[in-house]
Amino acid sequence: MKPFLRTRVYAGPVRAVVLDWAGTAVDHGCLGPAAVFVQAFALHGVEVAVSEAREPMGSEKREHVRRMLAMDSVAARWRAVHGHVPDEADVDAVYSDVEPLMLQTIAAHAAPVPGLAEFVDRVRGRGMGLGSCTGYTGPMMDVLVPEAARQGYSPDVVVHASEVPAGRPYPWMCYLNAMRLGVHPMESMVKIGDTVADMHEGRNAGMWTVGVVRTGNDVGLSEVDAARMPPDQLAARMAVAAARLREAGAHYVVDSIADCFSVIKAIEARLARGDTPYPA
Repeated sequence: MKPFLRTRVYAGPVRAVVLDWAGTAVDHGCLGPAAVFVQAFALHGVEVAVSEAREPMGSEKREHVRRMLAMDSVAARWRAVHGHVPDEADVDAVYSDVEPLMLQTIAAHAAPVPGLAEFVDRVRGRGMGLGSCTGYTGPMMDVLVPEAARQGYSPDVVVHASEVPAGRPYPWMCYLNAMRLGVHPMESMVKIGDTVADMHEGRNAGMWTVGVVRTGNDVGLSEVDAARMPPDQLAARMAVAAARLREAGAHYVVDSIADCFSVIKAIEARLARGDTPYPA
């Protein structure tokens, strides 16, 4: 028997979406993890800025610590306090505080972002799969998933960073979503997230990739604070975040998950024309 080879360009509908968690589906502004990294470094006598804590957001959390310690500014402060350039033992030391702090913090940042429920209803109404992935670990998701469900959000599939050989920007979590959802090919799927790491992950997986800004990590504001900010200041902040996500490879950038269903329709129109997510 000859092996099956798919030779035609996929021109069908979008079959599934894969959502990031914090900053995309829950935790408006991605506030929980940002605060944890600042607190964890403080426990080791090193002050880090929130902007430094946010820079590697979306990464697996131990890798997040590693990338923070590799920043010139953070490494210099670490050396001033500890007398040596940070090494892998220091990654372990900081991460040993990140894990319990995350477990204490996550439940308080599980509220769905505005528009999520309506988006989920429309996705499921079309018979599409609803996957998810995250830089959080298994124990962290053991806290977040039931709390988010209590507040009305339960995706069909949850994949976390400890289930795969490496987290973002590698595509493995997206591939595992595809396997568990039973969806193929990858260009029939859409990855939605709020960080550079999300964009890299989606593009590396061969998926259509959508960035959200208002609720995301780079804007970094709670729903209340975003509403209180003068509109011109908020718009400027969102424009910077949007440019960063486009530079990282986003096919589309929108304000929030509430705007994503119209993007799915636009993607389906492109698929019908024979477009693929692969060109820049």
